[in-house]
Amino acid sequence: MPPALYTGTIEPLLEYLRRHRQTPEAYLLHVFKSRDVVLLAEEHAIRHNLELAHRMIPLLYQAGVYAFGMEFGASEDQAELDRLVTGAAYDENAARQIMFRYNTGWAYQEYLEVYRTAWAFNRSLPAAARKFRILNLSYQYNWAGAPVVRTPANAQEIYHRGPVDAYRAALVRREILDKNEKILILTGTPHAFTRYRIPFFDFNAPDFVRFEERNLGQLLYQHAPEKVFCVLLHQPFDSLSEGGARKVYPARGVIDQVMAQFPGLAAGFDLFGSPFGNLPDDSYYTSGYQDFQLAQLADGYIYLQPFTAYQGCTLDDAFLTEANWPEAQRQFPDPDWHRRPQTLSEYWQQICSYVDIQQRMAGLEPPPWLAGGKR
Repeated sequence: MPPALYTGTIEPLLEYLRRHRQTPEAYLLHVFKSRDVVLLAEEHAIRHNLELAHRMIPLLYQAGVYAFGMEFGASEDQAELDRLVTGAAYDENAARQIMFRYNTGWAYQEYLEVYRTAWAFNRSLPAAARKFRILNLSYQYNWAGAPVVRTPANAQEIYHRGPVDAYRAALVRREILDKNEKILILTGTPHAFTRYRIPFFDFNAPDFVRFEERNLGQLLYQHAPEKVFCVLLHQPFDSLSEGGARKVYPARGVIDQVMAQFPGLAAGFDLFGSPFGNLPDDSYYTSGYQDFQLAQLADGYIYLQPFTAYQGCTLDDAFLTEANWPEAQRQFPDPDWHRRPQTLSEYWQQICSYVDIQQRMAGLEPPPWLAGGKR
């Protein structure tokens, strides 16, 4: 079924942007004036999202925000990571090893460039100045021998430090909130939600839906609601009727329709308390909700470019080698999601496929206005 046509006028949205739009960088700095933890909700491995993260590092420091949180990284390597980004010389191989130990297939340069960018910025500071920190939020999972079917018993072996987002939330509380510090966190979209509860079909639940509220952003929001803020990076949503098999435009494509009136403009803006937050949506996120509006999903929004311009992250050809292939296969992540590769070549095919954005966007239906529907 094609997405419903938005029947409202876009003029209030245009006027709001004319009056209140900020660059994405300025918007995030503005949010930090009243919040301590800002979660950037990303679709993974989109190049321009990581480039925004790179640009933010010196700006965050100047605004008194001294940490950037990475979902892709293990806390066991935090001491080595601290040495890496404060060292006299940058060790590219050490950076790869830190990422490899967390995820043996995360061979994407722009994530590694977060480390290098922090190192280069720290080198620009006076010797006695406080240094910027990259904070790894996860831990090293034990995928060796993990079966395809997940059970509570084998999950104890894989996730040996307990539920992942509870671990991350405790780390952020300990390293940031308890010390009255601030942090920008880049994480996958479901982990970033704060007020929004994620719906799941449950044939035994009232109205056949149960709501999840144990993810990173939700746990931090429950702990300190006045200090936590979720910003959604522009991304396709899963379809209400077909889930991830088909993608739809957020808010029925109205955000893209509005931004098309400002060619080349990137912008950050509030959802909560703004006309953008009042926009209806009919994606998977509305399941179990009545009269859903975008402000229920996140507090703020960043639009960097249209979906037609999206590019995947750049492959790091030196990340996987014949030498580390046995360990890469042994610790292949999420074998219940992806078939464990049998050869190094097959693994590279999986890694390359993930950043094939044309393939990833193949199921994205254009909204009615873009497809020739009435504007």
